Amino acid sequence: MGTLDNELEAGGSRLEVRLAANEEEIVAAQALRYRVFYEEMGAKPTPAMAAMHSDFDDFDGVCDHLLVIDPARGAGGAAVVGTYRLIRREVGEKFGRFYTASEYDIAKLLDKGGNFMELGRSCVDAGYRTGTTMQLMWAGIASYVWDRGIDLMFGCASLPGTDPQALATQLSYLYHYHRAPDEICPRALPDLFVDMNLLDKDSLNPRRSLASLPPLVKGYLRLGGFVGDGAVIDHQFNTTDVCVMVKTELVTAKYMKHYDRTRDVLAAT
Repeated sequence: MGTLDNELEAGGSRLEVRLAANEEEIVAAQALRYRVFYEEMGAKPTPAMAAMHSDFDDFDGVCDHLLVIDPARGAGGAAVVGTYRLIRREVGEKFGRFYTASEYDIAKLLDKGGNFMELGRSCVDAGYRTGTTMQLMWAGIASYVWDRGIDLMFGCASLPGTDPQALATQLSYLYHYHRAPDEICPRALPDLFVDMNLLDKDSLNPRRSLASLPPLVKGYLRLGGFVGDGAVIDHQFNTTDVCVMVKTELVTAKYMKHYDRTRDVLAAT
């Protein structure tokens, strides 16, 4: 994957997006994930993670690591300021599992067929959390999706905290306004299932409810995204997770035009 042209800037720096080119850059992405998830957001690391100041698991060895790079920070891993983990269907099936399957029954997605990919472990360095950085990251995902003919993207997205009642507005809004069609709707595993239908639909203010969601979840919804049935409490990461799906055919006209433009400046690997 090539780089987006240098006109995109965030915080006064010119940024690039591409796949990780070597082990050093993957290690840097894992270190960034550790800083954001564990040091900043209060996730609970394993002893091995704490010793290495790194967030890692078995999926890191088989996925593609999408990176946002700031060349002004230096060469190699020092330049990594954003990351996303991408696992294509054929890769996950060859590996034997998907991360989302640890929380959700995704049998309907698997049975439905089509060319899909799993998204996960998205984070951005605190100094680069701007709309421009997210635009650049999504431009990279757009190129990846179009060049590989991806029909559907899915993954776990997180709301902060582990108290569903404190998140009743957000969970209920997602349940009433963005629940996935039954034929592809994942369901939280029985021993993890948390009901999202906590408030009546009529009691919700849709605009305010949408505004209260984390930026990443709002981004998925603006791409035409759906959520699965049931939330899952992730005590390790101190979050409440929902399963999000985005069918590429449902991407809004605005993003379709944006994606088409990015194809001229993002090349396939």
